[in-house]
Amino acid sequence: MDDDGISQVIILVLLVVMSAFFSAAETAFINFSRTRMKNFSDPSNKKVELVLKLDDNYDILMSTILIFNNIANIAATSLTVSIFSGHFKNNGIVFSTIIAVFIILIFGELLPKGLAKFAPEKVAMLSASIMNWLILICTPVNSVLSGLKDTMGKIFKAEAFPSITEDELINMIDEVENEGVINKNESDLIRSAIEFNETVVEDIYTPRIDIVGIEEDENLDDIREKFLLSGYSRLPVFEGDMDNIVGVLHEKDFYHALSRKEKDIKKIVSRILYVTPNKKISELLKELQVSKAHMAAVIDEYGGTEGLVTMEDIIEELVGEIWDEHDEVVEWFNKIGDDKFLISCNADIDDMFELFGFEPDDELDVTTVNGFITTLFEEIPEVGGRIVYKDLDITVTKAEAKRVLEIQVERIDKERIIMA
Repeated sequence: MDDDGISQVIILVLLVVMSAFFSAAETAFINFSRTRMKNFSDPSNKKVELVLKLDDNYDILMSTILIFNNIANIAATSLTVSIFSGHFKNNGIVFSTIIAVFIILIFGELLPKGLAKFAPEKVAMLSASIMNWLILICTPVNSVLSGLKDTMGKIFKAEAFPSITEDELINMIDEVENEGVINKNESDLIRSAIEFNETVVEDIYTPRIDIVGIEEDENLDDIREKFLLSGYSRLPVFEGDMDNIVGVLHEKDFYHALSRKEKDIKKIVSRILYVTPNKKISELLKELQVSKAHMAAVIDEYGGTEGLVTMEDIIEELVGEIWDEHDEVVEWFNKIGDDKFLISCNADIDDMFELFGFEPDDELDVTTVNGFITTLFEEIPEVGGRIVYKDLDITVTKAEAKRVLEIQVERIDKERIIMA
């Protein structure tokens, strides 16, 4: 090989190295984590600052990388064809093109991108200084490209999307949990915090039928018995009927009044907030904190009482059920066999569907298992009532005149469904 041929090979190697550099840089800046980068070393590290600065101008960075990467690839391909085409008598262009594609694909793309993906933060820091200079060189071209992009965006009215959506964030949490970085309790807490702002009062309140209340003029002995039997430290006080809740009576205040032999509880009734079912619990929590209240009455569209929600109900949406030494622990789902459960109808319907691993129908507009069952039966079924929903065999095991209390649910195979 003559000197001219050697020079061409050297230039080809340099072009492939350039292609590899830009391919690695592209992969690094696409995959690196800003959080890990900030914690990678001393915050004053200039390379870390430079990487974050380049990432803030991501579009300009990527256009610069693509410009130089394409220049290197096109030049390398042309030079490879020039070098090898003369060594093949027949179909020289075809064979030399295949060689060029192989060299660029393996050494200029796949290998550097694969290596950069293993340590994107390190590769980003190593390439940051060079990329910063190249961006300065490409400023005129980038300005034209940026203007073209803005113009096209206005023409086609491109919609701006957030860098990461809530669903994507939850998927990231699932991946981090699967990788063992965080445990299930930690991931559940993070998911609850993400979904907290979307939860509304009607998803968590105690329905009217389950409310234990005190009439304003009720006998003191009856009030004491209600505190003892219910186990609650606060009870709502109503005037006339439950649609007119006027406040909250705290157990401690009640017994202090008894010790002073007071007979009128109106003086010790504290205020209660009134909220609508569609109010977000994140907003309600702030209102409860500001007003120093612990309970809110949920009012329907006619001004009647639909339910009650407490600060404890809201906090449990974040940390899960809170039981104290006086609470009767309630198990919503009791496993009694393979794919067979006894389920409390006060349980959340989403939890039940999650237990059996499928999504509810879109038109199903209920929040509790009781609502789901009455919707399926189109009435309040009696004990022994049975119905099949998808591959679930559902039997009513406990019921009252106004609602279903408990059901038995068993997953069955399709052959049994057809035979039934």
